[in-house]
Amino acid sequence: MLATLVDSPFNKPGWVYEEKYDGVRMLAYKEGAKVTLISRNAIDRTARYPKIAEAIAEMKPDTLALDGEIVVFDADNVSRFQFLQKSDGRPTFAVFDCIYRDGKDLRKAPLSERRVTLERSVKPSSNLILSARLDADGIKAFEIAKKKGFEGLIAKDLSSKYVSGRSPAWLKVKVRKEDEFVIGGFTEPTGARHFFGALLLGIYTRGKLGYAGKVGTGFNEETLKSLHKKLIGLKRESSPFDSDVSEKNVTFIAPKLVAQIGYTEWTGDRKLRHPVFLGLRDDKEAKEVTRQEKR
Repeated sequence: MLATLVDSPFNKPGWVYEEKYDGVRMLAYKEGAKVTLISRNAIDRTARYPKIAEAIAEMKPDTLALDGEIVVFDADNVSRFQFLQKSDGRPTFAVFDCIYRDGKDLRKAPLSERRVTLERSVKPSSNLILSARLDADGIKAFEIAKKKGFEGLIAKDLSSKYVSGRSPAWLKVKVRKEDEFVIGGFTEPTGARHFFGALLLGIYTRGKLGYAGKVGTGFNEETLKSLHKKLIGLKRESSPFDSDVSEKNVTFIAPKLVAQIGYTEWTGDRKLRHPVFLGLRDDKEAKEVTRQEKR
């Protein structure tokens, strides 16, 4: 179940307001002692997060399906995608929904009931936490998220069922501006920079990859080297973008790689202002990276 982006915080009766985590979405399945962690694009990630799988295996229910986000927290207890991507810290599974337990499918049950089942099922530990509810008032919850530097908040209708796909029953409001973008090329390095200068970024709109600007910050030498290896293998002659790119000394690549980018805002000509590279995402296909229209 995916949240729909909205422009501003709000307060409604019968809704709850949770911390929006900056990590990788994951479904966890427990069948007896066997635990499987599955990413959004249906890749088995159990081996990548063995401590989380072990913690779930020790839980009392014989069968479970949990929905949550795998994150790494910084020193201020704020989740940071780049920490997770660089394996810099302890991965933690922030669990926010229980959609199956001991033979009972809970997807048609209201969120209020699913949360009770979740709290009965999950015992918080060093590798497992329950998603944090910030305040009963949505406006105050947003101010808490803003003050603490969270990515944002997720507002959820307590009466809602669990459905696949994007839903208006879950709404997200961002504090930090971060999004996924498709890498469509790179520029040559200049000065002391090695491997490449900047990445050319795009986002799909109605099936066409629009150019969103370039990002040249957020890299260290190791990142430049490892990324360059991936980029070279995807070289192509023609541009993947649907409009002209005015950058010089560009090498275009097949639009396969997805990057997480932080930025301050969109400019009037739909380019990113002050973008920073945070990491690659392997839990999302490039064609899924589309511009989300705010409600």
